[in-house]
Amino acid sequence: MKSYFALLLLLASLTACARESGPSTAPAATAAGSAAAGAALGSANPGAASVTSLAAAAKTQQEGADTGTATDRSEGELERIAALPAEGQLPAGKWVAGTQYRVLVPAQPADAPPGKVEVLEVFWYGCPHCFALEPYLDSWRKNRAAYIEFVRVPVMWGEAHRAHARLFYTLQALGKADQLTDKVFEQIHQQHDVLYVQGDEKATLQAQLQFAKANGISEADFLSAYNSFGVQANLQKADDLMRRYKIETVPTFVVDGKYETDVAMAGGPSNLLQLINDLAASDKHR
Repeated sequence: MKSYFALLLLLASLTACARESGPSTAPAATAAGSAAAGAALGSANPGAASVTSLAAAAKTQQEGADTGTATDRSEGELERIAALPAEGQLPAGKWVAGTQYRVLVPAQPADAPPGKVEVLEVFWYGCPHCFALEPYLDSWRKNRAAYIEFVRVPVMWGEAHRAHARLFYTLQALGKADQLTDKVFEQIHQQHDVLYVQGDEKATLQAQLQFAKANGISEADFLSAYNSFGVQANLQKADDLMRRYKIETVPTFVVDGKYETDVAMAGGPSNLLQLINDLAASDKHR
């Protein structure tokens, strides 16, 4: 029975993080198949509803993200590159604007303090690609340049994404986000506990509270942070950021509000982190 549960989680999560230009029939069919399998398991596996909800979140991601046709994006990319002054691009060579990274025109305001360059990751705890990138990102964070200000923002497309975003900001309010993010990923992707129950906020809270207590956080502290104004404000800020950057896939990285890239564009995790370093250095030295 546990193998079926793991398979359902895999199907749902792969669909959720697929890089799509818009709704596609194949991923939708995968989500539907996952939902049907979850229904078949029924009460014999209480966790199946949560797995099915990740499949639903996948559909929300594909249909709810601010997307357009591939042609629209290609034309928009050409317009961005044409509009960018030469000094706004990296020197000709390994990285090419419009290929390994996108130029954001107009650039968006970043929150880094003076002398710092913001590197922002948009992620989702339920995304297997974010989970796979995490070891590379952990190593990079420990060795990044002192002027790089790393910021994480959870994606806010649908109900499952928002539930995980609230967990992230609750842990952040408790000063535990850096310490426990790896454990959240492991809980979801290795323990197959998605920390979310579709359509049931109380059950979702209980699942997340149980995780927090298992990791040394008291119930009172968790609930206080979970219901705090600060967490609500951060959720609203993340929602606004999703709209400004028109995030279509995760993980996505934005450097100083000016450049956007991801693993696929960069050509792999190692290339991605080298590119981020070069973009940050280029912006720092201007």
